[in-house]
Amino acid sequence: SHIFKKNHDLTKAWKGKTEQLLRVDEHDFTMRPAFGGPAIPVGVDVQVESLDSISEVDMDFTMTLYLRHYWKDERLSFPSTNNKSMTFDGRLVKKIWVPDVFFVHSKRSFIHDTTTDNIMLRVFPDGHVLYSMRVTVTAMCNMDFSHFPLDSQTCSLELESYAYTDEDLMLYWKNGNESLKTDEKISLSQFLIQKFHTTSRLAFYSSTGWYNRLYINFTLRRHIFFFLLQTYFPATLMVMLSWVSFWIDRRAVPARVSLGITTVLTMSTIITGVNASMPRVSYIKAVDIYLWVSFVFVFLSVLEYAAVNYLTTVQERKERKLQKRFSCSCGIPHSKTMMLDGNYSESDANSLAGYTRNQMVPEEEKQEKIVVHLAMSNESNSSRKRGLKGHVGLRIIQNTHAIDKYSRLIFPGTYIFFNLIYWSVFS
Repeated sequence: SHIFKKNHDLTKAWKGKTEQLLRVDEHDFTMRPAFGGPAIPVGVDVQVESLDSISEVDMDFTMTLYLRHYWKDERLSFPSTNNKSMTFDGRLVKKIWVPDVFFVHSKRSFIHDTTTDNIMLRVFPDGHVLYSMRVTVTAMCNMDFSHFPLDSQTCSLELESYAYTDEDLMLYWKNGNESLKTDEKISLSQFLIQKFHTTSRLAFYSSTGWYNRLYINFTLRRHIFFFLLQTYFPATLMVMLSWVSFWIDRRAVPARVSLGITTVLTMSTIITGVNASMPRVSYIKAVDIYLWVSFVFVFLSVLEYAAVNYLTTVQERKERKLQKRFSCSCGIPHSKTMMLDGNYSESDANSLAGYTRNQMVPEEEKQEKIVVHLAMSNESNSSRKRGLKGHVGLRIIQNTHAIDKYSRLIFPGTYIFFNLIYWSVFS
């Protein structure tokens, strides 16, 4: 008997339905509480369960949260000796008045319904009501990608009454900034959640009037390490790889051309891959600056070899012309001229030293600089080895163009200077 009194069931004592305890049928709940009087205050607090995703392409975010409303409706007051509240599920919500709060700028939203509607209604004896629901909402977030991927984004979820202006319903944060709670386990793969905070202000619509609007603001900072591995390091390595051609023999045309074309195509692939995962914005992003400057460096390395090859061809053409003029009209006897093509002793070849510049070069050619390289052969093995070593060293010097020498310093120095400016500005 004592246990029965302690756990007394009010539904049996009243001998009726639960709605009769709240006298739902005796009132018109299509009207707001205290209709015709001052605006009814409705407090709101939110607990963020998860921040599911951030989409740069669609410029939106998805959040799952517990949304709770607090207000007083004296029509729902009931007598109670122990001052305990009564808790109901979503079935009673359809029969009473509840605030018509909606998410501004939302694209998709739904109330979870597994295994039943995730709605809770708690009524206190004095008429105070707690209305809670579990909602997942996808809302728009205006993002600025001018510093991408070294950027921070601030998004907000906005709540507002759809029908009631500030003269009928006063929407406010129940406990100020303490009204927003977040799960400590919330994390995102690409972002670091820096701050959650709440704000509120009035929103005006020309046709309907002023409305109270609540904001859930959160700031996200993007993790840079992923983009360092996937974008910045490959682009930097491609630029450095293009510099290898400055150390390759200028006469190795297939090697230098294939290296230049490969680096250019690889940079194009990197740029295309980055832009494929981004919205088509009309302004330049930070990553675009880095990739396109890197692309220009790679492209200039190809143009550098084109200039070297062209100047080498022009130089060789001039040398062939001068060689023909020298062999035909320099005044050297035929027998001495043949010595250059034969296997003669060093003393025979040195007999050319007896010819002066005036004898060897016509008057009209005096202003031209002519360099003649003689490959001597000697019967002794030691002399032949020394001549071969000197010829190889001379060939290496000749095959390094002055443009390649300067490029070995100018290209790396300029690219390092660009990186210093880039990371100091955007980081």
